[in-house]
Amino acid sequence: MSKNIVLAGVGGQGTILASKLISAAAMKRGMEVETAETIGMAQRGGSVFSDIKIGDDINGPLIGRGQADLLIAFEPGEAVRQLPFLKKEGACVVSSRPVEPVSSLIGMSSYDPAAHIDYLRKEVRNLTVIDTDRALSEIGSSKVLNVLLLGAALASGELGLSAEDIVMALHERLPEKLWEINERALNYGNK
Repeated sequence: MSKNIVLAGVGGQGTILASKLISAAAMKRGMEVETAETIGMAQRGGSVFSDIKIGDDINGPLIGRGQADLLIAFEPGEAVRQLPFLKKEGACVVSSRPVEPVSSLIGMSSYDPAAHIDYLRKEVRNLTVIDTDRALSEIGSSKVLNVLLLGAALASGELGLSAEDIVMALHERLPEKLWEINERALNYGNK
């Protein structure tokens, strides 16, 4: 199995943790993994994205344009920004919850998340849009967006890992008091 995965979000959404969970789960299964993170101004709500390559004969961690099998986007605008990296037949899992960029907040640009979702619906054949406000409310925590999206990626069949793989990685990386809520988020789409 070989997978190229791009995760895209903004600072504070858990993009890097999600990347580490995927990587740890794949390595636990004996797969070769290379990753690269671009954090930029993450602490100020800036873009954060991770490239993950899983498989044999990996030649560097960066994923080129049109080479990602899966795009997991924590925010609609970031999905559109990273879309050029997705293969034509690739899959995209995206949160419907927008995070308005600072430039929009101070009036330097406009931001229309609904237009971004519409654009993704036109451009991506294998698209899963998650109503994250509803899902996180039902789960009972706004802090598990990253694991909710991993669960949706698992359900799409495009992640190339199992829920058990991710649960093992969760147990290794998170304190026990957070296991139950994160497992609920991971399995949300399977209820």
